[in-house]
Amino acid sequence: MRIGKVQLASGESRTVIVEGETVRLLKSASLAEILHSANPAQAAQDAIDSSRPAVPLTQVRVLAPVDQQEIWAAGVTYKRSKEERERESAGAARFYDLVYFADRPEIFFKSPANRVVPTGEAVHIRRDSKWNVPEPELALVISPALKLVGFTAGNDMSSRDIEGENPLYLPQAKFYDRSCAVGPWITLVDAMPKPDDTTIRILIERDGKPAFDGSTKVSAMKRSFDELISWLGRETSFPAGAVLFTGTGIVPADDWTLKVGDVVHIEITGIGRLTNTIAMRQ
Repeated sequence: MRIGKVQLASGESRTVIVEGETVRLLKSASLAEILHSANPAQAAQDAIDSSRPAVPLTQVRVLAPVDQQEIWAAGVTYKRSKEERERESAGAARFYDLVYFADRPEIFFKSPANRVVPTGEAVHIRRDSKWNVPEPELALVISPALKLVGFTAGNDMSSRDIEGENPLYLPQAKFYDRSCAVGPWITLVDAMPKPDDTTIRILIERDGKPAFDGSTKVSAMKRSFDELISWLGRETSFPAGAVLFTGTGIVPADDWTLKVGDVVHIEITGIGRLTNTIAMRQ
C-alpha cells in the first residue's frame, strides 16, 4: 500500500491511499496518525472516506508525505559514496574511510518538515557553490517508537565543493533552503520489494535531453536499516516520528555539476518517481 498527502482543487489538504492513477481520500487529516498506528495498512483502509469517489491524480497537487517529522540523513553507506568523498577532500580521506568501516555511522540533520520540497517543485543549488549534485536516496519512515513503518524517496541536495573544502562545512553543504525533497508517496513496509529487487535510479535532463543517468540496488548498501535506526535513536527521541535518508550509491563524475533549469527524476522500485527542477535562490 502507498499513502501520501495531496491538495485538492478546493485548496484542502488530505491524506490519501494511492490506487493506480487515482487516490482515495481518508477521513484522517494526519498522515502521522496512520503511520504511527499499530497497523498502518489497516488504519488507512479503515479511514477511507466512502462518501467521496476516487480522485484522478491529474486533479490534485501531490504534497510532501510528511507532517511534522524531522528529516535526518546517513552518509558514506555505499562504497561508491566513500570513494567520491575521499576524492572531494584528500586531507579528509582517512576520516571517510574510517566512517565507512566504523561501527558508528555518519548521521546528520537534514531538514525540518516545513522546509521539505514535494515532487513537482524546485530544489535549489547554492549561490556560493560551483559544484552541486543531487543525491538519490531511499528514505526510511520511522515512528516515535523507532519502528520502521514505510519507505519513500529522497533527494539530498549537496554542495560538494563546500564539503570538500572542509568536512566541518557539511551542514552548509547539506542544509539550506529547498535542499531536501521527499516523495511522492510512502510505501508501507509490507508492500516494499526486497533490497535485491529495489533499484534506485536517477535521470537528470538538461535542455530536454538526458545529461546523467545512473542506478544502483538497495542491496549494495553496507549498513542495515535496523542498524541505522538504532544509531539515530541513541540519546534522541522523535515525538513526531522521523524520516531517515540512507545514503547514496550514485554520484556523477567529478567534472559534472547541476545547472539552473535541469530536471532531476529519482525513481525507486515500489515507491514511484520524485521529480524536481533546479533553481537558485534570487
